[in-house]
Amino acid sequence: MTVTATSVDESDGVQPRTAPESRGARLLRRLVPAAAAALSGVLLYVSFPPRTLWWLALSAFAVLGWVLRGRNWKAALGLGYLFGLGFLLPLLVWTGVEVGPGPWLALAAIEAVFVALVGVGVAAVSRLPGWPVWAAAVWIAGEAARARVPFHGFPWGKIAFGQADGVFLPLAAVGGTPVLGFAVVLCGFGLCDIVRLVAEGRRTGAVRRGAAAVALLGVAVPVVGALAARPLVSDRAEDGTATVAVIQGNVPRAGLDFNSQRRAVLDYHARETERLAAEVEAGKVARPDFVLWPENSSDIDPFANPDAYAVIDSAAKAIGAPISVGGVVERDGKLLNEQILWDPDKGPVDTYDKRQIQPFGEYLPLRSLLDAINKNWTSMVRQDFSRGSEPGVFTLDGVRVGLATCYEAAFDWAVRDTVTDGAQMISVPSNNATFDRSEMTYQQLAMSRIRAVEHSRTVTVPVTSGVSAIILPDGTITQKTGMFVADSLVQEVPLRSSQTPATRLGILPEIALVLVAAGGLGWAVAAGVRGRRADDV
Repeated sequence: MTVTATSVDESDGVQPRTAPESRGARLLRRLVPAAAAALSGVLLYVSFPPRTLWWLALSAFAVLGWVLRGRNWKAALGLGYLFGLGFLLPLLVWTGVEVGPGPWLALAAIEAVFVALVGVGVAAVSRLPGWPVWAAAVWIAGEAARARVPFHGFPWGKIAFGQADGVFLPLAAVGGTPVLGFAVVLCGFGLCDIVRLVAEGRRTGAVRRGAAAVALLGVAVPVVGALAARPLVSDRAEDGTATVAVIQGNVPRAGLDFNSQRRAVLDYHARETERLAAEVEAGKVARPDFVLWPENSSDIDPFANPDAYAVIDSAAKAIGAPISVGGVVERDGKLLNEQILWDPDKGPVDTYDKRQIQPFGEYLPLRSLLDAINKNWTSMVRQDFSRGSEPGVFTLDGVRVGLATCYEAAFDWAVRDTVTDGAQMISVPSNNATFDRSEMTYQQLAMSRIRAVEHSRTVTVPVTSGVSAIILPDGTITQKTGMFVADSLVQEVPLRSSQTPATRLGILPEIALVLVAAGGLGWAVAAGVRGRRADDV
């Protein structure tokens, strides 16, 4: 018997053949998630300063959740990497402003690997009940790893640092950057789950109420928690006030050669201090209790160069107040990025050595390898800086001022231990001249705003070339300078000694969230193993 044609009716219990998927459809099915992952990473970048579009972070994570949910590990790795590149490439473009695209591309490519691994974790836990909670914890675990390795970590781009203008900001006082970041990511993934469940309900005509309730809680709890935490945010003075002066002297030129005229940089800051002193004497400005100069305001070692010593001493005597001076000092064969407490009567009386020094900026890991690749890179950092070992807290006219020099502001521990060591306010002396007019200075300023709320302290940001600022303990910027101008800021600021829950808890919230992530991943792995065994039976 020869059969020339076969017609199968679906009513016979046999499923009809489906038409084979075209090559174009297969390509589209792969490209759409990839494009969505990369574009949602860009969306996350746009949520960061200098823009105030903090809420875009929620949309970015909602899209990321949709892209990763239910994927196998290979697909999740690739999609997570695309998300990381979409976010980090534009965020870190300032790292290549003066040295070319090589270091910038390498840094973004390496840091995106952490995001790719997080993508695998998010995909794994996305099959669990209440997956937004597990997935948000996995993201924070990835940030925790990125803040520690390699080369002592690079926490730039923590989700918390994009939320200085957001409704979730008070959560920084509850549990620091991990809790603030967790709330944002949880809310984004919760939005993703709500949209998914609504679409599923329309398709099937039924809504899974338990899953919907969990998804709604994922959005509501962070918002309610932030509102409940508002009483922790206050700019009320507890220990009186102090009148502080922030000096921005400016630099002769931007770029890597900003310090080729090191004496000029020092002279500029001394000149601006003396100009302020004249205004004080004329009664135009309140007399400051102390003065804060930025990092690298004296790249000439005043301990080894009498002329630099004389310039600083003259400025301190003119203003009649102690000055915290940012200097580069060589002591016992070690090169140190140092803050020097300069008394107008006694001269230098105390020092703080920067502890978290910047890899490839202040020291070169893998120096021999880099020298073989490009000698120009190693010539930029001829001698490595050494690390300090003690928290920096100066007593300036009776006020305890904590010091977190520039890059240190990105590290939770480097700011917190100044407060636990008794700081009543915080100063973040910085030098951003090497990054020209890039977004770097605004990203760093946002970090200082987060730190102000996290520890409920006034934060001052003296910068060589801008943007310098004074930030109240509630994260509000009350004064700021422009970029590449000489200027000074004088203000009476509140002093505080109480500690927020974030200050008291320290690293514990981060450890708790990492354990939550580990628990979710363990559950997902175990469920996968059980599923495979069931299929084999």
